[in-house]
Amino acid sequence: MIPYGKQQLDAADFAAVQEVLQSNWLTQGPKVPEFEQAVLQHCQSQFAVAVNSATSALHIACLALNVGPGDVVWTSPNSFVASANCALYCGAKVDFVDIDIRTGNICCQALTEKLIKARKANCLPKVVIPVHFAGQSCDMAIISSLAKEYGFAVIEDASHAIGASYLCQPVGNCAYSDICVFSFHPVKIITCGEGGIATTNNPELARKMQLLRSHGITAEPAELTEASHGVWYYQQQLLGFNYRMTDIQAALGVSQLSKLLRFVAERHLLAKWYDDAFTGNTSIYPLQQQSYAYSSYHLYVVRLLNLNKTQHKDCVHFLRQHGIVGHLHYIPIYLQPYYQQLGFKAGYCPQAELYYQQAVTIPLFPGLTVQNQTTVVKALDSFLCQL
Repeated sequence: MIPYGKQQLDAADFAAVQEVLQSNWLTQGPKVPEFEQAVLQHCQSQFAVAVNSATSALHIACLALNVGPGDVVWTSPNSFVASANCALYCGAKVDFVDIDIRTGNICCQALTEKLIKARKANCLPKVVIPVHFAGQSCDMAIISSLAKEYGFAVIEDASHAIGASYLCQPVGNCAYSDICVFSFHPVKIITCGEGGIATTNNPELARKMQLLRSHGITAEPAELTEASHGVWYYQQQLLGFNYRMTDIQAALGVSQLSKLLRFVAERHLLAKWYDDAFTGNTSIYPLQQQSYAYSSYHLYVVRLLNLNKTQHKDCVHFLRQHGIVGHLHYIPIYLQPYYQQLGFKAGYCPQAELYYQQAVTIPLFPGLTVQNQTTVVKALDSFLCQL
């Protein structure tokens, strides 16, 4: 089977992990700060806080911004459930902003219209979480301008977008946001096995996230509320979590990060091959790439415009029957049973639902061959021709 995505590991990655396994530190050692330093240097941010998953990073990002009961967080429905769940973990409510069906990203016009209505109803969001779907940045300058006008904080969910850029600057530099979050799951651009990181330029947010990832505990002398009892002494100052990244994961991350630009460049070549193959096909529309963004191409998604629901499902099954893992990113979050229990119903974000009926994710990852891509394109053509 040709997967839709997978990690690419080499001898240097194996050696980096083995070095840690043979060291005195498997966790809470020197590799985590080394990885954080490498990420913040790539992103050109001032701080980076590594954790065990992007979900954990989203959670502590919300907590650092004091999201809690009585607050509302807005995000995109076209994402994995973690983009919304993180607010619920804090006791806040969640709402959704419809997408631009051409890109899969949050629609800035829909966001503007929703903010105007929310101001009149006195229910503005505490935080907005734009999701850089498939690796392409949302239009962050517009979102940042709206944040200043309407008084909300911004967390970029860049789980798909390490190695991407916006207006020629790296995603993660937080020029237009308070915090930015990345994922290092195996199918992402680079991997730590599992893992995530939050970047920020705000020292207070960084320090709060550092405390929250490790039980809310500090041993820093300047932060203690009383004189130290001894070299063993620490204090729990917040109700935090065990969200720490291990040195094993961080060592793999450091090694993988050194290949990030090469991985993204290869993904662009693969995407260009698909783009050329689909040019002129009026039934297959790849997601549009915007001039302000340079995508990391975590995913390659096509919209199949002329299919009904049954044919859409049959297409994914057909691909899998022919050795290709076709997939779908994403079911609109609010259509999940849990969110429907909270009162959300079909029809809430029409563009996200229409996108869900049309979208198919096809394989794209470093190491994918032209022969593989040809197989994918022929299978799609074969399915569409038989309709």
